[in-house]
Amino acid sequence: MTDDLSFLRRQARTQRFTLGAPKEFRVSPDGSRLLFLRAESGTDRRNSLWSLDLASGAEWKVVDATELLPGEEELPPEERARRERARESAGGVVGYAVDDAFTVAAFSLSGKLYTADLASGTITRRVDGAVVDPRPSPPGTHVAYVSERRLRVVDLDSGADRALVDEDGDDGDDIAWGLAEFIAAEEMGRVRGYWWAPDGQSLLVERSDRSAVPRWSIADPVNPGAPVNTVAYPAAGTTNVDVSLAFLGLDGSRVDVRRGDWEYLVAVHWSAGGAPLIAVQPRDQRRLEIHAVNPADGSTTLLHAETDPDWVEIVAGVPAWTGDGRLVHVGAADGAYRLFVDGKPVTGPDLQVRSVLHVADEVLFSASDADPTQIHVYRTENGSVRRLSTTDGVHIGAGTAGVTVLSSWSLEHSGPRVSVLRDGEPVRHVDSYTVDPGIEPNLTWLTVGERGLRAALLLPAGHRPGTAKLPVLLDPYGGPHAQRVLQSRNAFLTSQWLADQGFAVLVADGRGTPGRGPAWEREIRGALAEVTLADQVDALHAVAAEHPDLDVRRVAIRGWSYGGYLSALAVLRRPDVFHAAVAGAPVTDWSLYDTHYTERYLGHPERDPGCYERNSLLADAPNLRRALLIVHGLADDNVFVAHALRLSAALLGAGRPHVFLPLAGATHMTPQAEEVAENLMLVQVDWIKRELDAATNDEEAAR
Repeated sequence: MTDDLSFLRRQARTQRFTLGAPKEFRVSPDGSRLLFLRAESGTDRRNSLWSLDLASGAEWKVVDATELLPGEEELPPEERARRERARESAGGVVGYAVDDAFTVAAFSLSGKLYTADLASGTITRRVDGAVVDPRPSPPGTHVAYVSERRLRVVDLDSGADRALVDEDGDDGDDIAWGLAEFIAAEEMGRVRGYWWAPDGQSLLVERSDRSAVPRWSIADPVNPGAPVNTVAYPAAGTTNVDVSLAFLGLDGSRVDVRRGDWEYLVAVHWSAGGAPLIAVQPRDQRRLEIHAVNPADGSTTLLHAETDPDWVEIVAGVPAWTGDGRLVHVGAADGAYRLFVDGKPVTGPDLQVRSVLHVADEVLFSASDADPTQIHVYRTENGSVRRLSTTDGVHIGAGTAGVTVLSSWSLEHSGPRVSVLRDGEPVRHVDSYTVDPGIEPNLTWLTVGERGLRAALLLPAGHRPGTAKLPVLLDPYGGPHAQRVLQSRNAFLTSQWLADQGFAVLVADGRGTPGRGPAWEREIRGALAEVTLADQVDALHAVAAEHPDLDVRRVAIRGWSYGGYLSALAVLRRPDVFHAAVAGAPVTDWSLYDTHYTERYLGHPERDPGCYERNSLLADAPNLRRALLIVHGLADDNVFVAHALRLSAALLGAGRPHVFLPLAGATHMTPQAEEVAENLMLVQVDWIKRELDAATNDEEAAR
C-alpha cells in the first residue's frame, strides 16, 4: 500500500483493515483439512476459497475469484440485499457451503452458480445467473439455490435444473421460497431460508408472503430519472411478512408444517441427531418455543419453552441436536445465559454464553466471564467445560470442539492471529494479510461509576498529563446488541485517530449492551433514551473526575445508527453537558423503525404510544440549544432517511438552526469510497472543533 496515503484513506481502502483476514472456516469430517475464504492482500476486495492441509501445512487455492471473474460483479437484487443485511462489502466468494463428505463446495460469483470438486479442484459453472445462497445436499448429489425468489435444485450428475414448487396464482414479487425475510436477516441473525434433510431427499423451506407489509420508497435524488426502489418495510406496529414452512421433496411431494401461535421463525436445525427443530416466538417476544417437526405430516411437538416478562433473548447456534440426540439450547437462569444439554445446565452462572458455534458429540461455544470486554471460546468435555482461548482479547471460534479455529483479536496487536487447535492444542497457524494500520491506541482501560461501566479513554499520541486541557469527544454506540469496549486494538483505530486530532475520546458501554447478563440488558426496557443517555453522562463525569485533563466545558459526541440517535439525544436533552453532536443515520422516530427490534424494547405502539413519544426525538426539537450535524445516506433501507428529514423539519419548524448532510447513494453502511470516507471524517472533525470553540466563546462572553 502507498505509504503516503492518509490513515482515513487506508482505512477505507482496507475496509477498516479487515481485508486479507481469513474467515468462514469449515473443517473436514476427518479433521485433516480446513477450508476458508481470504483475499490475496489487505487491499484486495475479492475473496478466494482456500484449503489447508493440517498435517503438512500446505495451502491450496481451490477457487481463484480473480481468475474466474476478472471483470466487475453483477449481483441479483436479493444478493445485494443479503450482503447489506450481513454488512458485507467485500466481493469475490463471500460465502460457500459443502456436502457432508467434503467432496463438493457450492458458491455464487457475480450471481452465477459454481461448484468446486474439492479433490481435483475442477470448477464447474452450473447456472448462469441470478443465484442466491447455493447449498449442496448432504450426500453431495444436488445443489439447491434461490433464483427470482424461488427455490430450485440442480442435479449434479444430469444437470437437470427445476423449481421445487410453483404455486398457481403466486405473485412473484410478494411470495418467496427459500429466502430469509428482512426481519430474520436484520434482527434475528437468521440468514438462511431452507435446510436440507440429512438424507438429501427433501428440504424444509421457508415460504414468505410480504403482500400485506407496507411499501416504502427509496428514490435517488441525484438521478431523478432512475426508477424508485420500493421495499416492503415492517415498521413498528404494522404487518410483518407472513412466514410459514413446508417440506419439499425431490420427488415433487409437499407437506406443510402446521402453523402454531407464533409470528417469528427464529431458527431451524436439521441433522442426523433427530427430527427437524424450529425455534419460534410470538409478536411480543416474551416466549420462545422449541418444537420438533414431523416431516411425514408437518405436526409439531413442543420440547422446551422459555418465558420472560420483558423478552426472551435469541442466542445464535441453537437449538440443535448432539450427535446422540440430546437437545442443546441456551436459556437465562441464575442471572446468566447458560448452556443446557438435555435439560441440564452445563455452564455455571459465572459465564455469559454468547453463541453456540458447533454441536456434535460435544459443543463449541463462545462466552464472557466476569470481564465483559473479553470473549473466549469454550468446549464441553464429558460434562465439564474447558476454555480453549488462552490469551486476553476477543476470540472468534469456528470448526468443531475437536478441531477448532481461533481468530484472536487483542490490544497487543492489530488484525487477527488465526490458529488451529486439535483437542485444544495448537497445530497450525493460518496466515492473515491484513494491513498494519500504523496506529497504536493510547488507551486507558476503565471501570467507572456506581454501575461499573466499562469504558476506554484515548488521548493523543504523546500527550503528557497536566500539559493541556483537551476537549472531550464521546464516541459511543451505546445501544443493545453491540459493544464498543472490547479488548481488540482494531476496535479503537478510528477513536485513536480522532484523539490525535486533539481530543480526549471516551468510549463507554452502558446498560443494554451484551456480555453482562439478562438483568443488565433488560434495564433499557421502555427507557432507551433515559437509560442509555444517563450512562454516557455518568461515564463522562466519572472519568473527568479522575482525569483532570478532560475539559468538560467542551464536550462533543458522535455516533452512527443507535450511536447517532444517542448523539442527537445528548444535545437535545442534556445541553448542560454536551455542546455539539454529530448524529449519523439516527433513528429519530421509533415508529419508523422495524417491528422486531423496536417492539422488543418499547412494546407495540398502539398499546403504549406514550413510550414511543418518550423515546423519540421529534418532540424535543424546540429544546435544541447546541450545535447538531445530521448525516444520513439517501439509499438507507434500514434506518430510512425519513428519520433525519423528520427531525430536520421539526427543528426548522421550531426555528432551531442545525446542519443536515445527505450522502448520495449511501446505505446504512458507512461510505466505502476512499475520498468520501476521508472527507466525511474531516468535515466532522472541523465542524466539531469550530462549534466547541464557538460554544466556549459564547459562555465566556455570557460571564
